[in-house]
Amino acid sequence: QVQLVESGGGSVQAGGSLRLSCAASGYTYSRYCMGWFRQAPGKEREEVATIHPYGRTTYANSVKGRFTISQDNAKPTLYLQMNSLSPDDTGMYFCAAAASVGSRCATFQYWGQGTQVTVSS
Repeated sequence: QVQLVESGGGSVQAGGSLRLSCAASGYTYSRYCMGWFRQAPGKEREEVATIHPYGRTTYANSVKGRFTISQDNAKPTLYLQMNSLSPDDTGMYFCAAAASVGSRCATFQYWGQGTQVTVSS
């Protein structure tokens, strides 16, 4: 049974930092793409960052240069280091897993419950 459990969310002032973690279990972690998504109230869920088993990463334009996705396959745990946070980063953050198909990622099919990030001005 696939389980993804996020942690590390909280409230922070603008300019601050947070590090999110996502503990994974129940599948062969190293063969899956992993991603962070977020959803703000009244908005659609958006992709924040992804990492492929080959190590390739992608970032939303809005977080490039501020957020860093990484993972520890031995644990296995996914991370999102978030720096220079702004109120626009407020939302529920979810981690997700997708099967890797060669150099691409399939649709993200496994989801965690989310962790709330609130950034005040």
